[in-house]
Amino acid sequence: MKIGDKVSVVDEDLSGVITSVKVNIVVFKDEYGFTHQYPKEKLVPKDADLYENIRVVRKAEPKKIISKKHQKNHLVLDLHFHNLVKNPNDYDSFERLFIQKEKLIEVIEFCRKNNLKRLEIVHGIGDGTLQRMVRDVLESQVNIDFYNKEILHHQSGAVMVEFH
Repeated sequence: MKIGDKVSVVDEDLSGVITSVKVNIVVFKDEYGFTHQYPKEKLVPKDADLYENIRVVRKAEPKKIISKKHQKNHLVLDLHFHNLVKNPNDYDSFERLFIQKEKLIEVIEFCRKNNLKRLEIVHGIGDGTLQRMVRDVLESQVNIDFYNKEILHHQSGAVMVEFH
């Protein structure tokens, strides 16, 4: 360190130009004209060119470790009747609704048993009978939250269920 060098004080927001050096004590003047005295150990050179030729090494970001249970996508249950039985025309409307309700309860129990966190129930948009049945079944359950999948639309064809 010599007279005329720019320095900064370690752990303080203070810098300036060296005006004198006495053995281990350095005197410098800050930008407002005040003089300060510090030991050499407390000062570092303030040189912009000092870091110019240093190569920056980019390290790969470590991957987060996520348990295998949480890596799975959520389970999707499609309650459209043609997906549940082979011959959908062989059933009347009451039987259809009963089978859909049984399948819904069965899948909810499966999710609880296997500690799944989320379930998407696709009921479609129709006259609302199936929608009401799904809502009634979900309201009768404990330790769950549920909401329409499409939050921005008034009516949605799916409900997302989160288990606690």
